Amino acid sequence: MVWIIVIILILLFLFFLILMTRLTVIIDLLHVGDDDHIKIKFRAWLGMIRYTISIPLIKVDDEANVIVKQEQKIGDENSNKKVKKGKEKITPEEEVKAIHDVKEILQHVVGLHKIVRRFLKKVKVKEFEWHSQIGIGDAAHTGMLTGLVWSIKGGVVGIVSQYMQLHTTPIISITPEFNVYCSRTKLQCMIQFRIGQAMLAGIQLIKYWKGGRPKLKTKPFSFFAN
Repeated sequence: MVWIIVIILILLFLFFLILMTRLTVIIDLLHVGDDDHIKIKFRAWLGMIRYTISIPLIKVDDEANVIVKQEQKIGDENSNKKVKKGKEKITPEEEVKAIHDVKEILQHVVGLHKIVRRFLKKVKVKEFEWHSQIGIGDAAHTGMLTGLVWSIKGGVVGIVSQYMQLHTTPIISITPEFNVYCSRTKLQCMIQFRIGQAMLAGIQLIKYWKGGRPKLKTKPFSFFAN
């Protein structure tokens, strides 16, 4: 009987520890011309637990198919412990189906905006840097485009500060290249939240789910499903 109580207490302690664990998510996006690189890192327990998802290439072929390569690793980003590696082609038809699925899910959740907003209010933004170089070969049009991009970046920062806890001063810059064509962007963002807060949001989504199972048209990508 004593051992059963001890085991229950240990399990409760571990469950409480998981709930209180602070998860750090680092999003690193690099865009240079036609090449895009997205890396998402997950860290917990002072870096003892690390997981990296790397999407080194996103491009569109001649038939408007989106080509995605993905690599997942456990541990440091320089680690050789590769968990999954795959390549996926997303056709325009699948993109349309994905839009349908998003609408289908939104229709099944009552108060989705409130649930998401409550969760985002608990998310802390610890780092936010966004640097860009743009140019379209014409000085006047490049100047107009630069002003537009400044407006977009200002709007994004405003949304982030409104919906999340901004614990840093955002660093943003735009370098216009007036005489050449140039398209480069580097975005790095670090956010933190407790796993228990994410679990609570998930439970609320299930609680306020209405209707039966949504009729989704898309299928999971192979490197997610394996």
